[in-house]
Amino acid sequence: MFKRVLIANRGEIACRIIRTLKSLGIASVAVYHHEDRSAPHVGMADQAVLLEADVPTAAYLDQAQLVDVARRTGADAVHPGYGFLSENADFAEGVTTAGLTFIGPEAHTIRLMGDKIRSRAFAAEHGLPVAPSVIEADAARFTARALEIGFPLLIKAAAGGGGKGIRIVRRAAELTDNLATAAAEATRYFGDARVYAERYIEQPRHIEVQIVGDSHGDVVHLFERECSLQRRYQKIVEESPAPNLPAGVRAALCEAAVSLARAARYLNAGTVEFVLAPGGEFYFLEMNTRLQVEHAVTECVLGLDLVAEQLRIAAGAPLSLKQEALAPRGHAIECRICAEEPEHDFRPATGRVAVLEPPRGPGVRFDGGIRVGQAITPAFDSMLAKLVVHGATRAEAAGRMESALAGLTLLGVPTNIDYLRRVVMHPEFLAGRLHTGFLGAHAAGLTPVAKPAEAAAAAIAALLTEPEFSQVAFEVPEPHATIGHWRN
Repeated sequence: MFKRVLIANRGEIACRIIRTLKSLGIASVAVYHHEDRSAPHVGMADQAVLLEADVPTAAYLDQAQLVDVARRTGADAVHPGYGFLSENADFAEGVTTAGLTFIGPEAHTIRLMGDKIRSRAFAAEHGLPVAPSVIEADAARFTARALEIGFPLLIKAAAGGGGKGIRIVRRAAELTDNLATAAAEATRYFGDARVYAERYIEQPRHIEVQIVGDSHGDVVHLFERECSLQRRYQKIVEESPAPNLPAGVRAALCEAAVSLARAARYLNAGTVEFVLAPGGEFYFLEMNTRLQVEHAVTECVLGLDLVAEQLRIAAGAPLSLKQEALAPRGHAIECRICAEEPEHDFRPATGRVAVLEPPRGPGVRFDGGIRVGQAITPAFDSMLAKLVVHGATRAEAAGRMESALAGLTLLGVPTNIDYLRRVVMHPEFLAGRLHTGFLGAHAAGLTPVAKPAEAAAAAIAALLTEPEFSQVAFEVPEPHATIGHWRN
């Protein structure tokens, strides 16, 4: 096993990895930009090293500097977490070239599965269902093929992720402009202008399967997660098991995920994502070659530590998990706590954490990476923490989540906490009738109820706009105008 591991990340996931390292007696090395100097992960680690960079995000993306820090601190492995360089094949290669272990899949696997176009072709070659799609570099041929498939279409960036570079096209007249916009976004976010299009399925579910593979050729699945509740193509609520999922569909999804992982000779933890149509047919979407934000719900229902399993696999040990011995227990739900304003189209928010009191109780887990006094800036992703609950049933888990959200106090920066409470208590959520357009479809029922003071202010504002009231009110003489210069 490793003696010292460098975490090439920050925030919640860095804290999460450090906790497991401590439990295994492995020393941890944190890295940080000057703006993060007082962040919790810096204080939690056995050693913390300042990264030099003018822009905060650039520090965590500086591959050469990260590898140099790992070597200087005596680390024998690097854990990339999620985001930043976690799916960067060049970084994985650079780590191994330096004589260190990359805790994740091999570089060639990241290159294969990280490219949406190549991974779709690979999946199709190995028997996974793939939605009808357009993959053409020539604009004229792209348009012709799109017209053959029909609309609506979903345009996506080949090197994309995180909801960037995605456009829905419902009519042929919208195709050219949306192609240009998607390509521009892909270039800006990923440095790769390639895009493709696939048949857009109305009101689909987003189901993903967690898989783990070792260096001895063994692969297991850790069942599925429901990730349909999204805003701007980014998840905010995840759960496991997926509600109202027929046993046959669940088995087929898990079997397809394992089949793909075996074909790719996948090493370490990864996730195979699918689009599930209302009729029950499903299509391969993509593969994430890293630990997912929502891995905690899988840990809760299976009673395991995925980061610990990642470490064992990276160290060359065989899987400690046997498929026949794995069985989900109960139900888990995760909510992503974000610095954003749901009432204003989820725009990111900034501020300084004034009060932070995580909830407590049976089956409640709070994975955070912030502290009181910490500045929340636009420099990083808006996610501040994850709130995870586990219950014997889905109904119990939903009730625990609502109570946990009510008990979570986070002041100083606008968050989506109250919005998430309304989501998990919505009748359609409780019934498990979920799809990727859920938040938009039920927007009216997810708006906050006006408080008495706010309602009174709105009523007064409405009254002032009434023509008759305004005329009478503003024709009344101004008292001070009738008493000259005298004042009391």
